[in-house]
Amino acid sequence: MRYDGARLAGLPDAPAGAKRPRFDGPFFVLSMLLLTAGVVMVLSASYPRAWYDPGHVTGGNAAYYFVRQFIFAVLGVGAMLFASRLPMPLYRRAAFPFLVLTLALLMLVPLVGVKANGSRRWLGVGGLTLQPSELAKLAVILSFSALICRYRGRMRTFRCGILPFAGILGAIVGLLVLEPHFSASVIILAIGAVMLFLGGVRMVWFAGAFGAAAGGIALLLTLFPYASSRLSSWRDPFADSSSQGYQIVQSLYTIGSGGLSGLGLGGSRQKFLYLPEEHNDFIFSVVCEELGFIGAALILCLFALLILRGFWIAFHCRDRFSFLVVGGVTSLLAIQVFLNVAVVTNLVPCTGISLPLFSYGGTALLIQLFELGIVLSASRDIPAR
Repeated sequence: MRYDGARLAGLPDAPAGAKRPRFDGPFFVLSMLLLTAGVVMVLSASYPRAWYDPGHVTGGNAAYYFVRQFIFAVLGVGAMLFASRLPMPLYRRAAFPFLVLTLALLMLVPLVGVKANGSRRWLGVGGLTLQPSELAKLAVILSFSALICRYRGRMRTFRCGILPFAGILGAIVGLLVLEPHFSASVIILAIGAVMLFLGGVRMVWFAGAFGAAAGGIALLLTLFPYASSRLSSWRDPFADSSSQGYQIVQSLYTIGSGGLSGLGLGGSRQKFLYLPEEHNDFIFSVVCEELGFIGAALILCLFALLILRGFWIAFHCRDRFSFLVVGGVTSLLAIQVFLNVAVVTNLVPCTGISLPLFSYGGTALLIQLFELGIVLSASRDIPAR
């Protein structure tokens, strides 16, 4: 395939057969550092539950979760490098077919999806499970970027700047509510708002959207009693620490146990079946207990550097589509990191939001690394300085 990223930016085409420049080194190194730390923490956080295995899934193999995460990490790095080789115009052409595929998969979830913890959010593929909501996040970023480029001069009108985007968000969120998967709905609505902001939509529409969101939250609390109970346990988790507030109370105990320097890698006590989801949504609590405030702050600094580098790449992209995609992927990373840390520290109500590159989940990790590979692909088009 001929490299034609420069053509979209109004620049001369590269010679036929020309190799693409190298990708951004700092972004890649930061990604690998966080991935390595994440895989190590999965091993540390998961082995007590894997060994105990009340559901007889792991067969008592203490390294069960770690081995699976390590395999997907290796595959994910391969997916990242592969994604970094593909030119950005290819992602633009694939945006809408990918959106259609994602919607089809989301439609299948309520019908034939795998049920766990009262929700049906996964599709079984052989011995693996796929969470289409992870694909939906990338589909929103790619399709919104392509539409914004198409309607560039008309983004401040309702017909072009609001209607098609609202239709996409409405379809995806509606299917997610059927699962139900409210945390993914919140993230997708947030990333949709970021994309529209980057696309130049009039600010007055955001005021209306916030009003609609407030009404939606009120309806959610009315129709789904468990959402209201989560709100109550968030306000005072210690009032019902043995039931609704149990998870967040255990998370706060875990974080507080780490102190300044932590108990040492592998030294967590709360992971011994006290803290639920210790290797998944609440893995950052184990990070705090084992590495302490210093180690947790270092991890957050690495995330901050990765996010800042992502925005640096976005602002130096040579075409609008690349800028939007990189800005969207980086914003998605920032939103998920912030919400996960906010949940485990009880800053916001408890929702199932994973920590990118850390939380256990093979297909989610694979997709996240592929998204970072797209950022690396865009970085190849930035002129050397």
